[in-house]
Amino acid sequence: MTLAATELCLRSAAVTLLLVLAASMFADFRKLPAGRLVIAFALGAAAHAVTASIGAGAPVPAWQAPLIALSTGAIVVFWLFTRALFDEAFKLRWWHGLIWAAVVAYSYVNCMWIAPAGHARIAIIMVNSLTLVFIALAVGQTITSWSADLVERRRRVRVFIVAASALYGGMNALLQIAYAGSRVTVEWANLLNVAVLTAIVAAITWAMMRVDGADLFTVPAEAVVLVKPVAAEEAADQKLVDALMRLMADERIYRHDNITIGTLATRLKIPEYRLRRLINQRLGYRNFNVFLNNHRIEEAKAALADPAQAEVPVITIAMDAGFQSLGPFNRAFKATTGVTPTEYRRLKASAV
Repeated sequence: MTLAATELCLRSAAVTLLLVLAASMFADFRKLPAGRLVIAFALGAAAHAVTASIGAGAPVPAWQAPLIALSTGAIVVFWLFTRALFDEAFKLRWWHGLIWAAVVAYSYVNCMWIAPAGHARIAIIMVNSLTLVFIALAVGQTITSWSADLVERRRRVRVFIVAASALYGGMNALLQIAYAGSRVTVEWANLLNVAVLTAIVAAITWAMMRVDGADLFTVPAEAVVLVKPVAAEEAADQKLVDALMRLMADERIYRHDNITIGTLATRLKIPEYRLRRLINQRLGYRNFNVFLNNHRIEEAKAALADPAQAEVPVITIAMDAGFQSLGPFNRAFKATTGVTPTEYRRLKASAV
């Protein structure tokens, strides 16, 4: 089999797997933000699998330009997917769509006007440098939020998905840039590119379709099912839960600066993985920061409702409860109560 025929077979396999993944996610998770982003990313990646070609001459065929633009925009969707997957409070905003549209438009302009005008190498380098920026943002999101994730299987799967996708995206961008500098031959660059893409797509599809959706995606609170321990574990777990809640209620350890799950595990003299499992499976939290913030907000609510503290500034109450600044406090408070801290204080005062 020739290199070209092998490449075509691999492209077809990658596109098929991505369409199967998109259909599966649409059937089960289309109502969830992360699910919709997976679908959008799978379709954008399918467009990439169809059009990805290192060393393609300019101008590109008119029918390919929209697909290339959509495939470039998929990297923005990938970044947003990592946000939705790892950040429990993430919400899609209008400006996310604006960023995606800007990247897609820039890629289309590159295909139709910049590259044909004799600036093909510059166009390739610019678009793929932009891709590397969004990959870096996605990887950075993964690193900064990984320690707070309490869902064990999601921790493993998300690292695999992001690492694999970032590996391919980075390799593709670097191959494009390397070819622009005439450092690799086009036939082998394209074959390597498509082979790695197909292998990663197969692995991601397998991982996404075998994991429980409740482990991977944020589900409504009423859908969370706490794990019932067996009798032999129940007493030991309850002692640990009681000790943990004493640290929260009596010592108010959530007030401490830079409190981590490792700090709590050390105080309880248990391995960190066991404390993660305890907070997730016995208390129902998916994120350590949400667990801490709930305790902080409960303290703030009590202070805001206390007539004796009516003149205490909101920022003082927020800082005393363990928040580092007013912005995150206001967002977390409103997400929990539905009103701002000032509105909450006013409502409590009028009820007296």
